[in-house]
Amino acid sequence: MYDLGGKTAIVTGAGGEQGIGRAIALRLAQEGANVVVTDVSLEGRQEWGGLAAVAQQIEEIGTSSLALKIDIREAGQVQQMVKDSVARFGRIDILVNNAGAPAGPDRVPIVDLPESEWQRVQDINAKGTFLCSQAVARHMVSRSRGGRIINISSSAGREGIARYGAYCASKFAIIGLTQVLAKELGEHAITVNAICPGLTETERLSGMAEALRPEGVDMETHRQKLMDDHAAQVPLGRIAQPADIARTAAFLASEEGGYLSGLALNVSGGAWLT
Repeated sequence: MYDLGGKTAIVTGAGGEQGIGRAIALRLAQEGANVVVTDVSLEGRQEWGGLAAVAQQIEEIGTSSLALKIDIREAGQVQQMVKDSVARFGRIDILVNNAGAPAGPDRVPIVDLPESEWQRVQDINAKGTFLCSQAVARHMVSRSRGGRIINISSSAGREGIARYGAYCASKFAIIGLTQVLAKELGEHAITVNAICPGLTETERLSGMAEALRPEGVDMETHRQKLMDDHAAQVPLGRIAQPADIARTAAFLASEEGGYLSGLALNVSGGAWLT
């Protein structure tokens, strides 16, 4: 276990019941951190309580939480997120840029990709990560107490995948931004790293399956096929679970990861090695 007692973390895109963001937020809370959780909506889907449910679970663990509705594409909202977090907890020590664009009409060949879909994905994944990193880094620098920024990229940020053009470009951009920030912020004792998950069993898989399914194949059938096909290519024999990414984030947020910066770490069971 890592000691994050007294520290404050922000985790974006944390409202999903089976999402990576929720898993990271709960793991950081288990390590002792107070956690600000954000998403573009406060409400969950169907019977899931969304951000409020995540915040309640954090409180039940024994630390404090703050749930904020934030659109990370909007600089003003991101700046307000920082102000609200500091007003509640007095400090921000850890930022996890997890929020990402859901799969949809962007999962087509580049020649068929609408400009609006390209821009939507870049605005959420690349611009959103930039805005949050910039705003939180300014706070961390002003405090002169160091910090951790952890960006969620993807194995699709390491190698191009057909029909993932907008997504790949945005996730490659996050790795480049991670490297630049690591060099710029190192003198302030702020580490910046990226995590590159492989296929992970979250709600987002359903959107991906719907976007990629062949005509005549239902979403659930294609979702299972995506998981089975990918698991067959993974040396460890399974696709990633949100907890796998959360464990890596907790390590990078801790003192144990304090001399690592500028890295893009594959969390893919050995399927991606470069």
